[in-house]
Amino acid sequence: MGAYADAYRTSLTDPSAFWKAAAHDLEWYRRPATVLDDSAAPFYRWFPDGVLNTCFNAVDRHVRAGRGDQAAIEYDSPVTDTRRTLTYRELQDQVARFAGVLRHLGVDRGDRVVIYLPMVPEAVVAMLACARLGAVHSVVFGGFAPRELAARIDHARPKVLVTASCGIEVKRVIEYLPIVEQALGLATHTPASVVLLQRPQARATARPGRDVDWHAALSEAEPVDCVPVAATDPLYILYTSGTTARPKGVVRDNGGHAVALRWSMRHVYDTHQGETMWTASDIGWVVGHSYIVYGPLLAGCTSVLYEGKPVGTPDAGAFWRVAAEHRVKTMFTAPTAFRAIRRADPAGALLDGYDLSELRYLFLAGERLDPDTYAWARERLGIPVVDHWWQTETGWPVAANPMGLEPLEPRPGSATVPMPGYDVRVVDDDGRPAREGQIVIKLPLPPGTLPTLWQDDERYVASYLTTHPGHYLTGDGGYVDDDGYLFVMGRTDDVINVAGHRLSTGAIEQVLAAHAAVAECAVIGVADQLKGQVPRALVVLKAGAAADDLDAELKALVRERIGGIAALSRVDVVAALPKTRSGKVLRKTMRGLADGADEPVPATIEDPAVLDALREILRA
Repeated sequence: MGAYADAYRTSLTDPSAFWKAAAHDLEWYRRPATVLDDSAAPFYRWFPDGVLNTCFNAVDRHVRAGRGDQAAIEYDSPVTDTRRTLTYRELQDQVARFAGVLRHLGVDRGDRVVIYLPMVPEAVVAMLACARLGAVHSVVFGGFAPRELAARIDHARPKVLVTASCGIEVKRVIEYLPIVEQALGLATHTPASVVLLQRPQARATARPGRDVDWHAALSEAEPVDCVPVAATDPLYILYTSGTTARPKGVVRDNGGHAVALRWSMRHVYDTHQGETMWTASDIGWVVGHSYIVYGPLLAGCTSVLYEGKPVGTPDAGAFWRVAAEHRVKTMFTAPTAFRAIRRADPAGALLDGYDLSELRYLFLAGERLDPDTYAWARERLGIPVVDHWWQTETGWPVAANPMGLEPLEPRPGSATVPMPGYDVRVVDDDGRPAREGQIVIKLPLPPGTLPTLWQDDERYVASYLTTHPGHYLTGDGGYVDDDGYLFVMGRTDDVINVAGHRLSTGAIEQVLAAHAAVAECAVIGVADQLKGQVPRALVVLKAGAAADDLDAELKALVRERIGGIAALSRVDVVAALPKTRSGKVLRKTMRGLADGADEPVPATIEDPAVLDALREILRA
């Protein structure tokens, strides 16, 4: 660990020097003289006297450098059978004009804009247009329920809402405007205007006087130049998944965000100017913000914007087609996507016929990567498979294998090592150093992480900084091995207590996933009068696998690998696991149902029918 160890050590012992050097990769209207302001700790501020514009660094500087004809966005939509390329020059023109649309509607520096769009290029344009003006965007996942959208509108109080006539799923078209109308009826705040993007799959009836047609307004708009903003000014608000009654809006600043993402593109993802990155996520999530939009564009890369699924559009070879056709170097998605592909095509036969010679890396994050899925992807693709770990709050990887700095020997089940700036510790419930326990990060957090929550400093401190003073509470549990490799085993509320023994459900899932018939699985702790809690498993089988004797085999496997204390109370074979749209398994919801609670359908769920199908099974 030569280059990595040196960089990591410097980032902790002299963070100002480390991040000052990283800031040179950006263009500033006023280069910061101060790197870290800790005078109001725990509210740390990075580059407090710096002035820049994120949109300029992501778009205009590349056009000015003579690369206007390079592809910036490759839009690939199998659900509409559409392909479209936006060069950096075309992106600059559309962003500047849409910034003109927003300015005409009264949007100025510091104003908020809520973006409720599907995975279309206009969503990227709208985000960058806000950044161009110094306005603050808040992207809400297209298709979110009216009440959830209303809560975010009331919390962010946007001047403008940008939406589309519809979003398109594999088997259905979701009309957005009726959802927006319901949300506005529920909200106490009313945006002054609604910008409406009409899509041919389902056109909407606009409301005169309020709704502004995207295409008509764009054609008449005057382009707007980039507005210089303070590095500490907010770039966006992103509400954490699962937020309901009281929104928790993660704030991202302009300066620290741009510096951290630019550093990560080079040193974590080893992806550079002119190369292609495909992040198979959604702009409604932090992964989409960081590595569909801002990260690749800040680095001068080509970013693939994919409106489709890993399976079903049209088959489990969809990812291979996209990677081959767009000559993708770096691919990033969630482990759940690869589990779905593996389940449908266990042998990886659909890889045949696709030229993936340009594909150098597969990065996975969002859910714990079980070693079996890691091995399957590594064997089929023959390239480095990089498990890494981060959160909405951090905005970029906390732990990863730094492929552009010093590739390290991977260890299945580990997110490898902490990235520069993240002083990661493992502590027990009392805050004492522990071999295994709660993962915390010593303050200050590095650039790019949340400086606070939107208009709620008190909740920021209470939620993240109070449990272990001087440290950020990640909410995840795990351990660090003797070589400094970090193993994240899951959320701390997924640790179960069986007769006084604390067991990680992630460890049990790792054993189950190793069985040849299991495509994916989830383990939950359910109430037990004698032991307090006992582990219960739900498993999804690979295509063509038989369930004969599976119950006994899985129970025996757990007893053998972990011990009798982890004995499974029950194993259920199910058609699918309920997940959020970002791929996280809804373990907490399933645990509540198993314990007899009347759990509501979470707003973030991908397919409510999956949860409905499990209700009776879980309550049995």
